[in-house]
Amino acid sequence: MKALLLIDIQNDFIPGGALAVPGGDKIIDTVNKLQDHFNLVVATQDWHPSNHKSFASQHEGRKMFEKIELGGLEQVLWPDHCVQGTSGAAFYPKLNMNRIEAIFRKGTNSAIDSYSGFYDNGHLKSTGLADYLRGKGITDVFIVGLAGDYCVYFSAKDALAEGFQTYLIEGAIRAIDNNDFEKAKQDIISKGGKIINSDEVM
Repeated sequence: MKALLLIDIQNDFIPGGALAVPGGDKIIDTVNKLQDHFNLVVATQDWHPSNHKSFASQHEGRKMFEKIELGGLEQVLWPDHCVQGTSGAAFYPKLNMNRIEAIFRKGTNSAIDSYSGFYDNGHLKSTGLADYLRGKGITDVFIVGLAGDYCVYFSAKDALAEGFQTYLIEGAIRAIDNNDFEKAKQDIISKGGKIINSDEVM
């Protein structure tokens, strides 16, 4: 059984949003078409409290995109984004939501960031996504969304570690930094994941 995992296709990650991913809106048509080719479609949603420690605004004298240590982990300081209940945290209105069976929220603990749809960055707390997929008989996970070099990449790593055959669908992913995304793809391949094109699915 195959599942399509939609990562953080939210207003703040679309051009014009607080943490815009270049070309983030360009994947929507492909993502919508892909949904019809899967037994199960689930989505993740970045859902931060307003005082989240990954926000540069919470660290006096620090600038956006600086790196600090937070809870023993390297942390990029982001602009405030995907704050709970705001329009920026809402799913992009052109995303077809009809086939999404479940939504897994992440980044809800203000003390630690959560790039992956499966765990926070310290692997302290699970979102329950892996157990949900297993409960649905899913063996293969196909990942699309934003951003390729962060939340998509970390979700793919955790999917592999959880024992799912894992695919990244090119053409339905955009990255903040394309060079970093190329490195991420090589790492996913080295761990047993696969990179495929959306045409191969459809």
